[in-house]
Amino acid sequence: MPPISITKWKLKLVVGATMVSLLSTNDIFASAWSSGLPFRSGQRASPTLRTGSVGMKSYRFTRLFSSNNETASTLQAESSELPPYEIQADGGTALEERGLQIQDADGNVTASVLSPDVHSVLDINPEDIEIVKKNYTNLGDSNTVSSAVSDLFRTAHFVDMFRGSANYIASHRNTLVVCHVPGDWIDSDDPTVFRNLMNDIALTWLLGLRIVIVVGCRYQMEQRLKDRKKHMNMVITDPESLRVVKEEAGYVRFEVERQLARSLQGSRGREGDGNVVSGNFYSAQPFGVLDGVDYQYSGFVRRFEADKIKQVHKNRDIVLLTTLGVSPTGEVFNVNSEYLAAYAGGALGASKVVYFLEHDVELRHKVYGDKIPHLRAHDGRNLLNLKGIKTQKKGFVFVDDKCPYDEEEKNMLVKIGWSMHALENGVKRVHILTPDKGALLQELYTRDGAGTMISGDLYDGIRPAKVTDVTPIHELITPLIEMGTLVDRPKAALESDIHQYHVYTRDDLVVATGQLKLYEDGFAELACLVVSPVYRAKGRGDAMLGYLERLCLQKGANKVFVLSTQTMEWFIERGFDSVGVESLPPSRQATYNKSRASKIYMKKINSSRDLDASELLWNR
Repeated sequence: MPPISITKWKLKLVVGATMVSLLSTNDIFASAWSSGLPFRSGQRASPTLRTGSVGMKSYRFTRLFSSNNETASTLQAESSELPPYEIQADGGTALEERGLQIQDADGNVTASVLSPDVHSVLDINPEDIEIVKKNYTNLGDSNTVSSAVSDLFRTAHFVDMFRGSANYIASHRNTLVVCHVPGDWIDSDDPTVFRNLMNDIALTWLLGLRIVIVVGCRYQMEQRLKDRKKHMNMVITDPESLRVVKEEAGYVRFEVERQLARSLQGSRGREGDGNVVSGNFYSAQPFGVLDGVDYQYSGFVRRFEADKIKQVHKNRDIVLLTTLGVSPTGEVFNVNSEYLAAYAGGALGASKVVYFLEHDVELRHKVYGDKIPHLRAHDGRNLLNLKGIKTQKKGFVFVDDKCPYDEEEKNMLVKIGWSMHALENGVKRVHILTPDKGALLQELYTRDGAGTMISGDLYDGIRPAKVTDVTPIHELITPLIEMGTLVDRPKAALESDIHQYHVYTRDDLVVATGQLKLYEDGFAELACLVVSPVYRAKGRGDAMLGYLERLCLQKGANKVFVLSTQTMEWFIERGFDSVGVESLPPSRQATYNKSRASKIYMKKINSSRDLDASELLWNR
């Protein structure tokens, strides 16, 4: 159909600003000036006319005049003839929000020409939208609606993973973590590893961690100084070496700052901005002369400014430390970076110290062939003694010449050595891992982790009970027996079953006890779990429970149950579920006291990693 010319249309513009621009979906087709200047003409445009009865139509203006001009304008319609509506703007600045409106003689709005400031070319035609039921049985089928990216997350267990991270996020929030970053990754052949590591550290900061980064430059030093002098495995820093250390320490510092600035830029310009702060947060002193060898400018920490670092953290900033420490006399000393991270963790009361390995190395069990994800402090010490590794608190690491491993494997042992130093200084846990593939996030926020965690001896003081413990155990449980919370256990019964009992002692005083009974088919019962009133709410009950659960796993029992009449909630909070009598092993069903009607709670332990995860939530 050829275009139909409709004349006698009057354009009325109510302008509330000096100038109003009407934009079409293609280009500018008119400009109105309050001074009465004519519209710009000759611009082709296709504003959209929306009406419920007619639907979508396209129009173009060929010639327009200002609102104070009595000359009629011409509108060419590319569809059908329209009734003689009057076109006017909807009240001043509203022109920019709703565009032109078409009104009938009574002033009723029947259609509107929408301004693209509001409705752009990205609009979706409502006629193209339908409502369908989602079909989850065909996930992954590219021909179904359910193959959207949001649905594909379900196949990757994203939701379960994210939900599982909630406890870790809450547990780690507002805790202090010291991260040791070796210089190797800064100059890695794959620059994405270091860049992604900084992204991950920034993300942990966003999730609420208070972060201190200790960055080393040993790799850069070894690239420039091939024959560095060492004595007892400690580098001797002469004046020439010190000059190179200053250069390389400055280089790695600015590389970390540069990448973190990029990673933190998402928070710029809003409340809670994050910055990287570095400075003289510790002073150093020289090793001096040992065994007739002058270590010159190699030193160790003299004083650590923990309060100043905590003040920086109050401002939500990240602290960066290098290996250069200044003495009160103005001398500069080269400090071992791993030692500095361990020292900083202890001085700051850090919850964790994280050591990033230079190479992908892990611990494996020779018998079972599995990766060892967790070591106790005493296990770590035994391993170091066996392999000939010793650490000295001032920053020395002694590696026996007979150590059977190469440099990459020795480096893992050295990291374990410094982990012992951090734990002895009060750090709760140390993590050792390679930084690639998001390992930091996996280690901190998932149950299985990605590296090796070394924790303090949370079970120090717990041991198998002896006959001499019968009397203190009986004194501990008697008040609960009198209250009816526990079944009566005469001293004779305690003595005959003493091999099933374990005690928690402090200064030779029994402060907690627990009984472990093994049954068929991998079942175990935890009974008589009692903590002295003086030591309750201090983690002693959790420690005793965790110790007994680890014993169960060690003895091949992964289904643990308890019977309780009073403390049901305490066990539910620790992962136990209510079950019926039929869930007990047959031999225990036969001895169940129905008149006492104790409630039964059971927990399945899949691996030691489950117990590691539960320890994070202890209120210690």
